[in-house]
Amino acid sequence: MAASVSRADSPASPIVLPETVRDTLFAEAEKADAEECCGLLLGHSNGRIDEIIASTNMASNPAQRFEIAPELLIAAEKEMRRGGRYIIGYYHSHPTGEAIPSATDARLSAGDGRVWAIIAGRDLRLWRNGKDGDVHDRFTEIHYRSGKS
Repeated sequence: MAASVSRADSPASPIVLPETVRDTLFAEAEKADAEECCGLLLGHSNGRIDEIIASTNMASNPAQRFEIAPELLIAAEKEMRRGGRYIIGYYHSHPTGEAIPSATDARLSAGDGRVWAIIAGRDLRLWRNGKDGDVHDRFTEIHYRSGKS
């Protein structure tokens, strides 16, 4: 039986997003240009996002969808189970849209309570993915605090 994993990404956890991490997210979106960038948000049980791990976008149409490389996700899950960094959530960009979850995001989401950071231009918004929500019945916008790096 697998050991239980405490979750840093529970709805009660405040999210702290240091400016350096926020700037890195903007840089990843800019670098991806017309395609969606994507990756993992990693941190600690206190809800602080300390770093991102960029993924190759494995989607068949990366200009309209994102898919995180499975091997990256599996490695991060294993690290977390061994007491390493927590997977706070995921990030991706909307190169031609808004920083709001799309219907496709909702359809493909796990409803696992994790945080989704969505970048559109210079707009970055965080969303909690759950079994219900304000947007597409799956996402609720959450606010974050900036923190020192």
